Amino acid sequence: MSAQNKPLVLVDGSSYLYRAFHALPALMNSKGFPTGAVYGMVNMLKRLIADYQPEYMAVVFDTKGKTFRDDLYPAYKATRTEMPGELAQQIEPIHEIIRAMGLPLIAVEGVEADDVIGTLAARATHNKIDCVISTGDKDLAQLVNKHITLINTMNNTTLDPAGVKEKFGVPPERIIDYLTLVGDTSDNVPGVPQVGPKTAAKWLNEYGSLDNIVAHAEKITGKAGDNLRASLEQLPLTRSLVTIKLDVDLPIQFDQLKIDSADKARLTELFREMEFKSWLAELLDETKNTHSDKYARYEIIRDETVFLEWVNQLSRSEIFAFDTETTSLDYMRADLVGVSFALAPGKAAYVPFGHDYPGAPGQLARNKVLSALKPVLENERIKKIGQNIKYDMEVLAKAGVTLRGAAFDTMLESYVKDSTGSNHSMDALALKYLGWRTITFEDVAGKGAKQLTFNQVDVEKAGIYAAEDADVTLQLHQALWPGISAEPGLKHIFEHIEMPLVPVLAQIERNGVLIDPVKLETQGRELQKRLLELEQEAFTAAGMSFNLNSPKQLQEVLFQKLKLPVLQKTPTGQASTADNVLQELALDYAMPQLIIEYRSLSKLMSTYTNRLVEQINPDTGRIHTSYNQTGTATGRLSSSEPNLQNIPIRTPEGRRIRQAFIAPRGCQLISADYSQIELRLMAHISEDPSLLNAFANNLDIHKATAAEVWGVALDAVTPEMRRDAKAINFGLIYGMSAFGLTRQLGIDRKNAQDYIDRYFARYPRVKAYMENTRSMAREKGYVETLWGRRLYLPDIHASQIPRQKAAERTAINAPLQGSAADIIKLAMIRIHHWLNESGVRAKMIMQVHDELVFEADEKDLSAIADQIRRHMTEAVSLRVPLLVSLGSGANWDDASAH
Repeated sequence: MSAQNKPLVLVDGSSYLYRAFHALPALMNSKGFPTGAVYGMVNMLKRLIADYQPEYMAVVFDTKGKTFRDDLYPAYKATRTEMPGELAQQIEPIHEIIRAMGLPLIAVEGVEADDVIGTLAARATHNKIDCVISTGDKDLAQLVNKHITLINTMNNTTLDPAGVKEKFGVPPERIIDYLTLVGDTSDNVPGVPQVGPKTAAKWLNEYGSLDNIVAHAEKITGKAGDNLRASLEQLPLTRSLVTIKLDVDLPIQFDQLKIDSADKARLTELFREMEFKSWLAELLDETKNTHSDKYARYEIIRDETVFLEWVNQLSRSEIFAFDTETTSLDYMRADLVGVSFALAPGKAAYVPFGHDYPGAPGQLARNKVLSALKPVLENERIKKIGQNIKYDMEVLAKAGVTLRGAAFDTMLESYVKDSTGSNHSMDALALKYLGWRTITFEDVAGKGAKQLTFNQVDVEKAGIYAAEDADVTLQLHQALWPGISAEPGLKHIFEHIEMPLVPVLAQIERNGVLIDPVKLETQGRELQKRLLELEQEAFTAAGMSFNLNSPKQLQEVLFQKLKLPVLQKTPTGQASTADNVLQELALDYAMPQLIIEYRSLSKLMSTYTNRLVEQINPDTGRIHTSYNQTGTATGRLSSSEPNLQNIPIRTPEGRRIRQAFIAPRGCQLISADYSQIELRLMAHISEDPSLLNAFANNLDIHKATAAEVWGVALDAVTPEMRRDAKAINFGLIYGMSAFGLTRQLGIDRKNAQDYIDRYFARYPRVKAYMENTRSMAREKGYVETLWGRRLYLPDIHASQIPRQKAAERTAINAPLQGSAADIIKLAMIRIHHWLNESGVRAKMIMQVHDELVFEADEKDLSAIADQIRRHMTEAVSLRVPLLVSLGSGANWDDASAH
């Protein structure tokens, strides 16, 4: 290779892989495969290439076998711990990615990566070629000269000859002598005992070299001199161990270090497997097909004859993918702009009818399009596939079309396949499962304040975007469904719980709930007054005014002014003011309790008392939340705009908010709440005789537990004993340890462990359930609910013990919480059908955790309540009875006060 302007870049692959593994968060893909070290390594390589634009490069790794240093010194690296399994798994993928990037990868048997790098760097120097070595290994400083520079991308530092002198106190040509004196504990290389970096540098600057130090060893005084003289015999061996070879017989010629073109198809495959979404998107942008290739069979239909031919094809099909385009994400306010379909991969069409920007081309009439499609969309026999099909169902209902035959939702297919996946959006799923970089809404509508609504988007752009949505949805279903249908449990969850729930939730959302704005506004004023009082109390306690919402000012007040103990620090090293820290401090100090109350009330104001009034729909006078089936890993529903799951039920302020949820004239609200469902599920799953007996005899479970644990009669259980038993009952189903119980009950660790030991002695099957569940989680990597819903636990094999323990706690609770979620969903489906078929004057209007809320005609209240109870208790059959607490009232709080 001839001299060149661009440097040769050599990468110390083994060093960087270790450093990336320990420096980065423990990333994993959805299959639980660790990806953090791979991500860090690729990121570093991409950065080096961007910074240096090299034409020649090599990534060098150690091999598994012994090297010549092991022969010289059998104890070499003997103290190193075995490579963590999570890192070992990542070596092969990183090798594959490096090769696919077109980068030469070198590993030579019998020597280390340092020796290969040294040999290549020496050859570069001989040819007067500049060389950049990317490493964090101090040993490589011995290679530095005017042509060779070290760069550490972890901390963005470089070492040239002057930098080496500044860092180590000696020039590069003395680094071997320096390392010989100090040794290397990480490699188990002996140096001179008690001679550290400063002493080594001092001696070398005084005597010039190691040989001269040895020659004058008798003159060096003190303990260090004694140690030097005692080490003279071993110094030649140490020097051999720390000296990097510059003459390795390499299996590659210099010209073979030229960077090759990347294998983008293989990189795409690897990035998809690792789930590096942003890199995959970049790669797909580079390699995407031309507009005409990818969308060649898409049609934008503005001709009635062509449209009717499509309707004919749809009416004769067994299944098709379907999507709506609208003016808003709010299903209650959105107006239809167009609809799209896909009958086969690549064969899709968009029918625009609501684009009304100036100069918009002619489109078919909305009423004609919907009239023609109505028989198809309402035909139960023809199966429809959607992505978040609940939204399509709702906007169609607003337009007078009842969508039937909704058989598949790709968002739910993704969720059932892996509930721990963080993003079930179509764009993310297309990238993950199809390697398809979709056109985004921002691509066609713009961003920020200037973003257009869809009716303003150019029809041609809109058509390709909308048709692609339908096409991708169809192809996602084809990619996801075979895997789900092959697993009986997952197939059951999808077909009998998640999909049947879609129309139920759509109905609940459209029903909405009536709100009393006057009550909320009154409470808002009262909360504001209390916040001002709390603020003044905090100022008085602090002896100064400050911003209670500012973490920085709060840190100063709590930890500098008031000298409270620092219990926890933030990643940047600041004293933490997080809620869990304040809760602990509040046990002993007044100020943290003031801050906790202030934050709680402030959140209630911003989230509910102020916001709920703004969210009342002007047409219905109600609020209409959105229930998300994919928002939690366990299967529980979440809700947004507003979030109904977080309104406190036990605080006076939370109850006041619930009082603003009211029944219309002539109706009352019914609240139906499963009683202690997770404890009942623990009894059912564990088959523990004592638990089964307590529930079978309708005993107070916490009192019964107290009697069992403390060995007393039921009537001898004190309120304190019952309270402690309740903490144990609920704590253990969430995997609580003795440490957690210590904090919860305010007792010492020994007593907490004693409580737990007694509990397990009385309920041995519960302990067996926990142990079996942990074992199953470790063996399979997931746990299941009673009906086969899976929760994957990628951290169950984590090398970090806290992460592993957290995964074990999740494993214990997830089957209980997930089964409870499945039960209430099954109950909702049953009740929905009963309401529709019976014609009773009642509506299901809310679902919150284990509670369902209904609006019912007060004349039929008792009969309706009886039927609700029946359907909820008969939703499933367990070894213990399911109990439902029912109440009614003019508002939600009154109805919940069972």
